[in-house]
Amino acid sequence: MNRRQTDKQQQLLDELARLTELPRPVLGQQLALPNQAIATDHQHPWVQLSYAIHGVLTVETATASYLAPPSLAVWIPPGVVHSVRCSADTEIRSLYLAPEVLPDRSVCQVLEIRPLLRELIVAFSEFPVEYDEAGPEGRLVGVLLDELAAANSCELILPWPRDVRLQPLCRYLGQNPDCQQPLSYFSAQLGVSDKTLMRDFRKHTGMSFRQWRQRSRLLAALPLLEQNMSVTEVALACGYDSLSAFIAAFRQLLGYTPGNYRQRY
Repeated sequence: MNRRQTDKQQQLLDELARLTELPRPVLGQQLALPNQAIATDHQHPWVQLSYAIHGVLTVETATASYLAPPSLAVWIPPGVVHSVRCSADTEIRSLYLAPEVLPDRSVCQVLEIRPLLRELIVAFSEFPVEYDEAGPEGRLVGVLLDELAAANSCELILPWPRDVRLQPLCRYLGQNPDCQQPLSYFSAQLGVSDKTLMRDFRKHTGMSFRQWRQRSRLLAALPLLEQNMSVTEVALACGYDSLSAFIAAFRQLLGYTPGNYRQRY
């Protein structure tokens, strides 16, 4: 980050530190702090629903990376150290929620944001910070919370290995989705057998090396699609030699093709 960006991030952290109590059980007014991306590691004593109506948000924690296009949002429980990144043109409509409002969601996860829930969040962002809890605004918040409680979770999560030996490898693959080096190349770099690397990868991420790499590539594709690159260009940039293979993998993870994704948003 440059000096201006660093100063802006520090200003946001200072504002967050001053927010010791939520003025209402849910906070998410369009110009309020929840709708600013804080790329520096931080935590707070309430839930954050990190969501954007346009663009892709990335939430990083010590254990995983979570991506959310406009049909999804990231649920961040109280006390979880995290950072939030997005492109400059992303329109954020995140929420802060008191922990007791929806106590059953206790882990970080990516949630599906159906059209009704999206419109409720957008409408809520126009409310004053201290909305009337006893009037129509309070009733809309009640419906919003009901929809959040019923939201399904999905798999746009990239787990980070607990083993420090694997972390540089995962960072490299995440930063270079077009890398074509086979597993044997990385096992040689680490001085272990292919079998050992495969076993350690599954042990520390819950996924095979191949599954992790494919998930990493698909998550890297989302911001590129937002930049209006062609589907073919995105497939090549993310390490796919076959356009059909990229489309099939994308559909399997998200439920629709890259072209459908672009039409939706």
